[in-house]
Amino acid sequence: MCRLFGFRSVINSQVHSSLVEADNALGIQSNDHPDGWGVAYYVQNSPHVVKSAKSALDDAIFKRVSGIVSSQSVVAHIRKTTQGNNNILNTHPFQYGKWIFAHNGNITAFDKKRKDLLNHVSPKFRRFILGETDSELIFYFLLSHIEAKMPLEEKGHDAKDLSKVVLEAMGELERIAGVKAPKDNSGANATYYTFILTNGDLMIGYQGGKNLFYSTYKTKCSDRDQCPSFSAECEAPTQSGFINHLILSSEPLSGENIWIPLEPGQLIAVDQHMKMIIS
Repeated sequence: MCRLFGFRSVINSQVHSSLVEADNALGIQSNDHPDGWGVAYYVQNSPHVVKSAKSALDDAIFKRVSGIVSSQSVVAHIRKTTQGNNNILNTHPFQYGKWIFAHNGNITAFDKKRKDLLNHVSPKFRRFILGETDSELIFYFLLSHIEAKMPLEEKGHDAKDLSKVVLEAMGELERIAGVKAPKDNSGANATYYTFILTNGDLMIGYQGGKNLFYSTYKTKCSDRDQCPSFSAECEAPTQSGFINHLILSSEPLSGENIWIPLEPGQLIAVDQHMKMIIS
């Protein structure tokens, strides 16, 4: 399966260590996930997506991009093929407007379920499905459900309301495509739906059977004396519900961050004000 990384912060932050330098950084994980990579980040509220079908570990572009990215919102993905050929159209993250999506999962017998799933995607979005993966179809399935309840391009989506819509959509997805596995590594015939979704302001992480960990604070922040945004929430669980950063990862990364696993079916979200919601 694939590997996910997401980052949302109150300040522009570099993610080079998480993607390249840490002992189990995303680039190193491409040893076991060699079928392409992608990094999405936001500059002046506009998404920029860089993707390649090469292995991240061997791709100089991955290291270059990871070294210069400084943003408040970042999503990265390392691919191990389950559905679709190894080409750029099947490489994550996927983008529609400001929305970015990366998936770690697999729908079993997808070829038999694809038509039914496609019938639940708004005609507006169908022409944008260019690849062969279940992941891309899930993205537009989710966008179709979201747009039915609220304008996609609306600013300041309420994290609680959007989380409710996403969970409703995932319930419908399971009804059509199969129930998610109860735990990671449940076997070759298991179905998984773990993903990260963002529009740059709001970010959602969903544990759909494959492991997903989150971190909102560190044991001790090495920048505590220089950072203008340092607060008590940087080194302890939030008491107010507001946080300064949210990191999502398929596995805990080495370093100062405290990592907490999401449970299957659990969703975590932050809004534009960095108010955290766990559903």
